[in-house]
Amino acid sequence: MSKAMFLRRIRTMALGGAFVALTACSSTYSNHGYVPTDKELENIMVGIDTRAEVEEIAGIPSSAGILSDGAWYYISSRIESYAYHKPEVTERTVLAISFDSNDVVQNIERFGLQDGRVIELSRRVTSPSVRGTTFWRQLIGSIGNFNPADFLDENG
Repeated sequence: MSKAMFLRRIRTMALGGAFVALTACSSTYSNHGYVPTDKELENIMVGIDTRAEVEEIAGIPSSAGILSDGAWYYISSRIESYAYHKPEVTERTVLAISFDSNDVVQNIERFGLQDGRVIELSRRVTSPSVRGTTFWRQLIGSIGNFNPADFLDENG
């Protein structure tokens, strides 16, 4: 192998390594959820359209109110991940459509991160109910918690 060919390979490997290093340190973005566009919202008339018409125009919401108001919430988020850093919510839009007692649109509101603090939409954290309890303590504690009759065949 000639010296020029060797240098060309070294240069190619160095450029390839630099490319990998630069792309590994770039941010990645992920989008979650759905919020109707302004054009779709123009077709919803406050005080006229019903819940069924909103569903037809804008689709089914991400979430519905659990209180008596029964408002619909369309939620979208944009999350930035950078290398080993904790992912960060960079954009969040919440569209709230509230209805009156006759299921007619009462109000349409849009909220973003700039309107307040970040609210965690869901937490998937389960507190263990057996904290500080060893396997043996669980086993011994369950001795009286079963009925031997459950193991007998009643059809005999």
